[in-house]
Amino acid sequence: MKLGMIGLGFMGRTHLQALKNIPEADVIAVASDDPVALTGDLTSTAGNLGTSGERFDFSRMRKYRDWQEAVRDPEVEAFDICLPTHLHAPAAIAALEAGKHVLVEKPMALDGDETDRMLEAAQRAGRLLMTAQVLRFYPDYLPLADIARSGRAGALRMAMFRRRCAAPSWGQWLPDPAKSGGGVFDLLIHDVDMCLHLFGKPQAVSAIGSEDLAKGIDLITATCHYPDGATVVITGGWHHANAYPFSMEYTVSFDGGTAEYSSAGRPPAFYRQDGEAETLAVPVVNGYESEIRYFLECASTGRKPELCPAEESAAAVKLMRLLAASRADNGKIVPCAI
Repeated sequence: MKLGMIGLGFMGRTHLQALKNIPEADVIAVASDDPVALTGDLTSTAGNLGTSGERFDFSRMRKYRDWQEAVRDPEVEAFDICLPTHLHAPAAIAALEAGKHVLVEKPMALDGDETDRMLEAAQRAGRLLMTAQVLRFYPDYLPLADIARSGRAGALRMAMFRRRCAAPSWGQWLPDPAKSGGGVFDLLIHDVDMCLHLFGKPQAVSAIGSEDLAKGIDLITATCHYPDGATVVITGGWHHANAYPFSMEYTVSFDGGTAEYSSAGRPPAFYRQDGEAETLAVPVVNGYESEIRYFLECASTGRKPELCPAEESAAAVKLMRLLAASRADNGKIVPCAI
């Protein structure tokens, strides 16, 4: 499939690195307002994945300084959009209206109204829209998803998802909540989406935390309340800049045992009710390659992305906004009407 890449920052570079290992993707166009990036020099892009910048060969590609011009490229069949979040909705809608399939980085958009407009545009155009919720394809989270979806461990009792990092020193738009939604919104959308993916919509939510973006601090501890007393706690955010390390983890307790993982040194394991510990098999896959390959398979065959439907990505954005509202109201319990 002939693909266009819009946005050549940290995530654009990450997607391009993955695309090198996907032969069915033919990247024929790139778009960025950075003239250096358009030369293929992405060596200065930084992020929190521990990967280094890279120089790409863009010699045969169409190059656009303006994404609004890029989406009209008649040869491109699908676009991979890795722009700042406030541009996700306008760029995705324009691409869909131009008859292109769209993969858009997370968060899907800044708010629920924007996500609804994106869904409506995809419906009108008859084109595929998918958000790159990479955790659904991430190897260390796949064993948890298998346990939860299979039901073999019984009912959920309690879950905790935690993700934290230093306030980013890359992407000047990220500290601006009008462009990124803020640190908690941008970072923990991963875990909110995983909560919805595995356990569905909660009955209500509540959240407390602290926000001081000028100091690089944006933190939350949120609780999703489910029937029969089950809870999912989502916590973390941005800590002080530069030195604080990135990490992510989960602890999920079912009737039949507890699944646990931490990127800080504990591989996925299941601690069974009978007292035995089971090391969980982790597939040898790259999450970014898997999500892009899945998108391309769905787009080329015309089937809906049931593993990562856009409607659930829209729900994650709406749930994040509810959590922010509860945090702003000192932990008030908010019905989850999304």
